[in-house]
Amino acid sequence: MEFHFTPGPLMRTAVLSLALFLTTGCVTANAPKPAEKATAPVAAPATGEPKKPLFDRLGGKPAIEAVVDEFLGRVSKDERINSGFAVGSVPRVRQRLVELVCAGTGGPCTYSGRDMKTAHQGMKITTAQFDALVGHLVGALDKFNVPAREKNDLLAILGPMRSSIVEEP
Repeated sequence: MEFHFTPGPLMRTAVLSLALFLTTGCVTANAPKPAEKATAPVAAPATGEPKKPLFDRLGGKPAIEAVVDEFLGRVSKDERINSGFAVGSVPRVRQRLVELVCAGTGGPCTYSGRDMKTAHQGMKITTAQFDALVGHLVGALDKFNVPAREKNDLLAILGPMRSSIVEEP
């Protein structure tokens, strides 16, 4: 899937916010430590069978890339969140988003970016902007018919990031 769009001025904050928003599973207030990443499946309580990591249940890296591309396309068209920031390198931002979601969901990727608080300091991201990003993520997941369980698991990983990203009283 090829990805093309012309970013608006607010796009940098929106994309960086999502990039960092999507890393809740591997980044909280501090950068992740490699030892913290779960790599082995855990036993499912009801059946005793191994539970696949969310990364695998989402469809692996190709599925994550498709969702990220759809998400970025949606964000690029939303004037509520794309009108005040310029994007330096869309391919690099895309790569980081994929990397972050991959690592945050238990995949084999490594995220090397900054923690949420540091990365968003001074950007003045509002609750409305953050909620719009979440809405676009949900829309992208829905487009690809991501099952409710996987969607909810991903959103549960991401939800706690709000306090590190939003900078309004």
